[in-house]
Amino acid sequence: MWSAYYRQIWQTVLAIPPGKVASYGQIADLAGLPGRARLVGKALGLSPEPLPWHRVLRSNLTLAFAAGTADALLQRSLLLEEGVIFQGQRVCAHYRWQPDLSELLFSLQY
Repeated sequence: MWSAYYRQIWQTVLAIPPGKVASYGQIADLAGLPGRARLVGKALGLSPEPLPWHRVLRSNLTLAFAAGTADALLQRSLLLEEGVIFQGQRVCAHYRWQPDLSELLFSLQY
C-alpha cells in the first residue's frame, strides 16, 4: 500500500536521535532520494505510525510551520522538551543530526 519511498523516509526519520534535528532535504538525501524534500513532508503527513516529525525542520533550521501557529508552537515545545536550544526562530546548528558511519551502515538499511 505505501510506496517504498515513504518507508525509506519513515525509517530515516525514526533514526534521528532525541535532541537532534534534520532538514527535509537531509532526510531525503539520507533516504536515498536526493532532491525529494517535498516528498519527505508528504510522507510525514501520511505516516500510519507516530514519528518524531518535530525533529524535521526547514533547511535554514527554522520550524516547519508558520510562526505562531498551533503546529509551530507544538513543534517548538517538543524540541525544547528534548533540550534543543533556539537562537531566535532558529535551532542552534549544534543540534543538527550528523549521523556517523555506523549509523549510516546499520540504522539506515533499505
